[in-house]
Amino acid sequence: MSADGDLSRPRPQYGEYATPEEQRARIRQPDVTAALDTGQSPDEVASASAHRPAAGKPGSSGPGVRSEDGAAAAPARATRGRSIDRIVTIALLAYGFVTMIGAIPAFIDYGTYASNLLETMGVDAELSDPAAGRPWAIAASLVLAFGWMVTAALAAWSMRRGRLSWWIALTGGVVFTFISGLLIVVPLLSDPEVLRAMQSFTIGGLGG
Repeated sequence: MSADGDLSRPRPQYGEYATPEEQRARIRQPDVTAALDTGQSPDEVASASAHRPAAGKPGSSGPGVRSEDGAAAAPARATRGRSIDRIVTIALLAYGFVTMIGAIPAFIDYGTYASNLLETMGVDAELSDPAAGRPWAIAASLVLAFGWMVTAALAAWSMRRGRLSWWIALTGGVVFTFISGLLIVVPLLSDPEVLRAMQSFTIGGLGG
């Protein structure tokens, strides 16, 4: 016999006999309602809900969920790419430094440098005033040294932030070497004797 003495009324399953206060209580406590529907205790229902895998978490299955192996592979590829970029960048900077160290003394001794350059070009001529080319040689040396330091600083800044940096070392080397090369040939192109010899060499080469 039920608590209210009515044996004919069926047992409520969906809250149709519950008061509004009881319905609101069940809405706030879904585990209690699930326990009444399944015949389990509220503690068993709460325990089962806690162990149920949540959608979208690592280890759960379903479309659009990335596996743990795929998630770990992307950082590994990024780290390997940064390592290769760092090695190439440092190698280019080291090559530029060695080139600069070898070029600056040769530029300073401009008379010898100009003679060797003209001989390599096949031009039979000598500078009228080798000392006049020394300021240009010093300027070319400063451009090389300053350019390497700026390039190295920018490349180091970029590497610290994990960015692609090899192109900075390459671009800096090309740009500053080109500028210093222009400065170093100004005295040659300003010397009348050298210009005549270069013109004769060019005309002779075309005529031959």
